[in-house]
Amino acid sequence: MTNADTPGPVDPRAASMNDANPSAASAPQVLMQSPARLAIYYALVVTQTVSLTGSQISQYAVSIAVFRATGHATPLALVAFFSVVPAVLLGGYGGALADRFDRRGLMLIANVGYTVTSGLLLLSFASGAFQLWHLYALALAGAVFAALERPAFQACVTMLVPDSHRDRANAIGQMTWPVAGAIAPAAAGMLYAMVGVAGAIIIDIATFIAAIAVLAIVRIPRPAATAEGLAMQASVWRQAFDGFRYLAARPVLFGFCAYVSIINFVANTAMVLLTPYVLARTGSAQLFGVVLAVMNVGAIAGALVISAGGRVGSRMHTVMLGIIGGALFIGLAGIAQGAPAIGASLFLEDFTLAFANAPFWSIMQAKIPPDLQGRVFAAYLQGVLLLTPLAFLVAGPLGDRVFEPARRLPVWRSVGWLVGFGPGAGIGMIFVVASVLVLALSAAIYAVPAVRRLEADLPDHAATPA
Repeated sequence: MTNADTPGPVDPRAASMNDANPSAASAPQVLMQSPARLAIYYALVVTQTVSLTGSQISQYAVSIAVFRATGHATPLALVAFFSVVPAVLLGGYGGALADRFDRRGLMLIANVGYTVTSGLLLLSFASGAFQLWHLYALALAGAVFAALERPAFQACVTMLVPDSHRDRANAIGQMTWPVAGAIAPAAAGMLYAMVGVAGAIIIDIATFIAAIAVLAIVRIPRPAATAEGLAMQASVWRQAFDGFRYLAARPVLFGFCAYVSIINFVANTAMVLLTPYVLARTGSAQLFGVVLAVMNVGAIAGALVISAGGRVGSRMHTVMLGIIGGALFIGLAGIAQGAPAIGASLFLEDFTLAFANAPFWSIMQAKIPPDLQGRVFAAYLQGVLLLTPLAFLVAGPLGDRVFEPARRLPVWRSVGWLVGFGPGAGIGMIFVVASVLVLALSAAIYAVPAVRRLEADLPDHAATPA
């Protein structure tokens, strides 16, 4: 399972999980008490956390091996590129399938697919025949399954969690990635030394099998049909664009999507270089693991504050302040030159970004009819990820061929006082530039009254029966 949960800058380390009952495929609504639905939701969150931990252990072990073998950031950026392209190209079809078919069945198919792709990667390493194109091809295949899985999970939250619990539930659901991230980097560093990449991939496969077992037994209600949903009944190919039509009819929401797409491009140009950046600054796979673990603890802390009701005014105020805070600390991470300072900056970056995610998804879940959420959420994610593949393509060459070589030139003295002169300083400057650009754009968007009033101005959909 994977996870992608963001209105703010999308984390390139990062897709989702779960949903629906095949035996109830023809029933519009399954009667189930709210406590039972919440129990299912939290069971899925726990399962996702375990699965993500295995996936991240495997991913970090592979990243360390590739960076040590090549010494370049570009291969890791290309992996991120192939991991996000299917979400941009196929997300609408995944959303249409999530609204049309058995969501739990789609999640099962996706997790079986993840197991197969991980098995092929294991075969590549264990046979000694590994080549970079194997990694790119399997990252692309895994991302296709993620494009199928992600909209189904996001659309199921409304069916399992009443609105009064959604900020908390979304915050706890958002913790799956950072909890895994707090464990996986350090574990990957140790496992890489003990059992190598192959051992890490075996752990990943085991967690996918556990996820399949849980998905095989849970039951999730299907949404009742709404007038708006019935008006959009058509073929899957046409329904793939329903989400875009929904967003286009709401200019402020559409404009906010475009804004997030731009800041994702800028922020991910820096954040996709996080692994080579931290390895270059610290020179240690162990410190790399500790720094990334600290960063993810920050996300956990932020999600806990949100789950306890820690909003700053309205949900939209909280979202915007979270994005602005995250951008500020990306810049501070670029200035930091030692493991403690980098870890502290990244802790605060993930802490503040937690405030951008859960409140925004609560808004979306309250405003969009449940039988349209697969399509609309998929369209929104396609929009906010639209420019991200380009960021992943340009980031590696910018780091390897422009900014890192530039730190050896005399002109670097004009900025070296800020980011330093040693290995990683060039990538650090990319972090600083990205921070300034996101801060400037976010301040401009935050000044628009219609954005601040987005939650109040969009009407709620009819409440899902408890």
